[in-house]
Amino acid sequence: MAILGCGVLLSLALLSLSIGINLCLPENGKEIDFSAHGENASPSTTKKDKGKRWAVLIAGSNGYYNYRHQADICHAYQILKKGGLKDENIIVFMYDDIAHDPENPRQGVIINKPKGHDVYKGVPKDYTGTDVNSENFYAVILGNKKNLTGGSGKVLKSGPNDHVFIYYADHGSAGLLGMPSEYDAVYAKDLIHVLKKKHASNGFKSMVFYIEACESGSIFEGLLPNKMNIYATTAANAEESSYGTYCPGEPEVPEEYDTCLGDLYSISWLEDCDSNDLRKETLEKQYERVRRRTNESHVMQYGDMSHRKEFLFTYMGADLVKDSYTSIGDISSPSRAVNQRDTKLLYFQHKFLRAPAGSHAKLEARKQLLNEIAHRKHVDYSIHKIGELLFGHQKSSNMLMNVRPQGQPVVDDWDCFKKFLRIYKKYCGHLSTYGMKYVRAIANICNAGVTMEKMVAASDQACSKKPFV
Repeated sequence: MAILGCGVLLSLALLSLSIGINLCLPENGKEIDFSAHGENASPSTTKKDKGKRWAVLIAGSNGYYNYRHQADICHAYQILKKGGLKDENIIVFMYDDIAHDPENPRQGVIINKPKGHDVYKGVPKDYTGTDVNSENFYAVILGNKKNLTGGSGKVLKSGPNDHVFIYYADHGSAGLLGMPSEYDAVYAKDLIHVLKKKHASNGFKSMVFYIEACESGSIFEGLLPNKMNIYATTAANAEESSYGTYCPGEPEVPEEYDTCLGDLYSISWLEDCDSNDLRKETLEKQYERVRRRTNESHVMQYGDMSHRKEFLFTYMGADLVKDSYTSIGDISSPSRAVNQRDTKLLYFQHKFLRAPAGSHAKLEARKQLLNEIAHRKHVDYSIHKIGELLFGHQKSSNMLMNVRPQGQPVVDDWDCFKKFLRIYKKYCGHLSTYGMKYVRAIANICNAGVTMEKMVAASDQACSKKPFV
């Protein structure tokens, strides 16, 4: 699989602006008997298990250039719906600004792969727009209606016999997951605290948690206990990016789509579910298939490994109308993958290249592309300048990008981490999805024991002119 990295995309973007050539670039709520798994059922699913399946699906981004996250979530909903889950037991968070966006070539339709069917139809709009936020997400998991602000009011009312599936698709960075508002985020420490509270209240028998995001392993690394009956997999380890796929420039992607249609880890497990009998496939089997197909990052697993032997049916149900399956085993990877940090740059570049010469659309697309490039330069400069002011030129790079040993969380003092991120935003502006790659640097500044006064002074000095904002 070909990968388009940041440097390559940036060079191509600048080249296309200067000479205008056309570049080809990538793109049931009722009680159920979980004993009906056949002869190979795992010990944890062979007993008479009267309980319900619940699911929470969340796309934590907005904007047409992030099309793929909501497409992933809608696809997941369709799988669960076919599996027999009722809408009252599926809670969906999505900004809902994609299907009817003027740029969407198929108005009112969302697809998750080239020539794909509509995955948007019928999806519940539980939490949309500004109701997609971390506090509502935590309140839903805890079943706490009093803490909700807006939305349908649906919460996770699961009990001690129930099985819960949570799927999160978005941008991420060391120790946090994004939200539509640049002033909001899901911090790993806070999420683990919520999951511990849910477990302590006997709010589930077992839980499976899938995360699509860059550095998504850092959400669980050194934080998720292995005795909470939670099994989690992530698109990437704690220090690497995840990848978008079915992107502009891929042979099968229609030219009118300027944005990636899916994410590599996500389409790997989603298309695996589409192709196989979930009554016979275990979580472990799916993990191995997804790990092999997601060949540009390291798919990871965390938590209670005893649940790997459970069948996907336990959490996602199964399409009982479909009387036969032709298991195709491993599905080949798409021809190209794009680093999630670079998908916005690709989107603007594809818009610029497709716009008619001399048109207003061409000028507007050029402006958007140049602004994105300028913002990247500003973030690169500001972070490195802060590092030099705090640690000196010689030590700055190593101090900022140090990766802690496996098994340790990204930061020790989470309050410091949050405060320093706010300080950076106050003096230097928002990081953006590209700049999220530097969140680890902020964590390392905390780990180095830098005081708040020094962080303020360094940020103020580094960004006093904000030349690229």
